[in-house]
Amino acid sequence: MNSERVTHEFPPVFDERSRVLILGTIPSPRSRELGFYYMHPQNRFWRMLCAVLNEKLPSDIEGRKLLCLKHGIALWDVLESCDISGAEDSSIKNAVPNDLRLIIDNCPIRAVFTTGKKAHALYGKHFADLMPDICLPSTSPANRTISEEKMLEEYRQILKYL
Repeated sequence: MNSERVTHEFPPVFDERSRVLILGTIPSPRSRELGFYYMHPQNRFWRMLCAVLNEKLPSDIEGRKLLCLKHGIALWDVLESCDISGAEDSSIKNAVPNDLRLIIDNCPIRAVFTTGKKAHALYGKHFADLMPDICLPSTSPANRTISEEKMLEEYRQILKYL
């Protein structure tokens, strides 16, 4: 598959009460098509987050934004743009980071979580001076190396910082 230059197309979700920042790498083709984070129907992010927060899965984007804000969660991605083949994080090249200080400097962030090893590595490369991150398992449909039960256990770490 050929790589293409991808630029992040939608804004971060946060407000002045955000205490936890959750970062992916860059939206997948399906997420870009649907206009919001983790929107591939087989991605487990929203199921994990709703289970952790003991909430029902909102059916629309506005409901998902409100869910995050209600619980003090900011949502964005490490990258503003990159060259990538499809949704393959391992193919990322020529990465340009987002300006995470927009959130870090304006919110009482207690913890940064990265979703997957590539987001963790990119965060470490570009933002090691901000605050340490906690690497969570990728919720991508391609990641089938971890059970839903174990993934949920990992995602429950978020609760300690809310």
